[in-house]
Amino acid sequence: MVPGKSICAPEFVPLTLGHMKRIFLFLGLSGVLTLSAAQWNQFRGPNGEGKADADLPLEFGEGKNVTWKTPMPGKAWSSPVIWGNQVWFTNAEADGHKLWAVCLDAKSGKVRHNKLVFDIAKPQKSPVSMNSYASCTPVIEEGRVYVSFGAHGNACLDSKSGVVIWQRQDEELYCDHFRLPASSPILHGGLMYLLFDGADKQFVVALDKKTGKTKWLHKRAFDYRTNNGDRKKAYGTPVVFTHKGRSQLIAPAGVATEALDPMSGKLLWTASTGGMNASGLPQYGHGLVFVNNGMGSMSAIKPDGTGNVEAVWSTRRNIPKKSSAILHGPHLYMVADTGVASCLDAKTGKSLWSERLDAGQFAASPILAKDRLYFCSMNGDVVVTTAEPKFKVLAHGKFDDGFMASPAVTGNALILRTKSAVYRVDR
Repeated sequence: MVPGKSICAPEFVPLTLGHMKRIFLFLGLSGVLTLSAAQWNQFRGPNGEGKADADLPLEFGEGKNVTWKTPMPGKAWSSPVIWGNQVWFTNAEADGHKLWAVCLDAKSGKVRHNKLVFDIAKPQKSPVSMNSYASCTPVIEEGRVYVSFGAHGNACLDSKSGVVIWQRQDEELYCDHFRLPASSPILHGGLMYLLFDGADKQFVVALDKKTGKTKWLHKRAFDYRTNNGDRKKAYGTPVVFTHKGRSQLIAPAGVATEALDPMSGKLLWTASTGGMNASGLPQYGHGLVFVNNGMGSMSAIKPDGTGNVEAVWSTRRNIPKKSSAILHGPHLYMVADTGVASCLDAKTGKSLWSERLDAGQFAASPILAKDRLYFCSMNGDVVVTTAEPKFKVLAHGKFDDGFMASPAVTGNALILRTKSAVYRVDR
């Protein structure tokens, strides 16, 4: 399978080495631990927050401000990640037999790598068609890109050559996904973290990112109170943060959310967050962790306890089952699967507004840039609104196919992946 040809427009001027050195010098002096604007390193970007310090376009659509479009056959919902001039994502055949890692040139859209990572003789089957065999977003750093296909395989590739450095396809990293995998990996402290919440087994694992060897494995330690494996499933992506001097790996699951010590895997606390099929990436701020689950419920948890902890507040009003929320200042922004966007007071959970975007159903997570929210629908619509306590639509664009993947940002450009193509959209 070879991706289609690119439709190219004039190239933008990238940051020079001198610019980059000055950026890193400033960051070092200011003590701000962040990535440069050129890096969108994991699902939802730096720290999984879905935010970019960028002046993104407000006029866009099929053929409008599209610098390039690269057709992409297959069926895969993973989101793009970016490092320098490389855009990486995973791809798969619809039947799951062949699983790829793909790299595009960020300036031209040309395919730089199309690496067949795994050839699966007997892929797990799913009773539904909503998910794909390549829904887990990669994580990238200088010189390395890490890809996960859940129980079908995990690997590290040299991002320059595309050569596989290590891979895992063993019984330890296996579960029955039942409805296919979607949990994305993250990196922290030399480790790669993965969530395996299947119908048969549920665990969190940390791998040495250099070798792929298991550092620790934590089996979910709470009672699901059911023998129904489908209700034990989840698709969540973890997040690491430090609260009152204690580093925590927040690992959402069906029924509950666990906090673990990132280096040892020791259980710190458990919060009953209800539901099943958790897929949103938790957010942290104001001394709270915000978790939404696959049954349309959100909980705010104070992460300084031990054992079983209670939610500070919870709500079911217009909460997404699939996508993640954005924490911006004192507010939480999100879009429900039904297409209703909303704004909550982060400290209390009080709804400040709920408005229908008139763009159909949603699965992709929104992003934020310059106090503007970008929402991508399953119909191919992109709706831009204000990120303020008062709702206002700023722009509306339309693409030929729908969005399951979440947007990525490089410089002041959007990298968008629809079901059939990848785009670069500039101002």
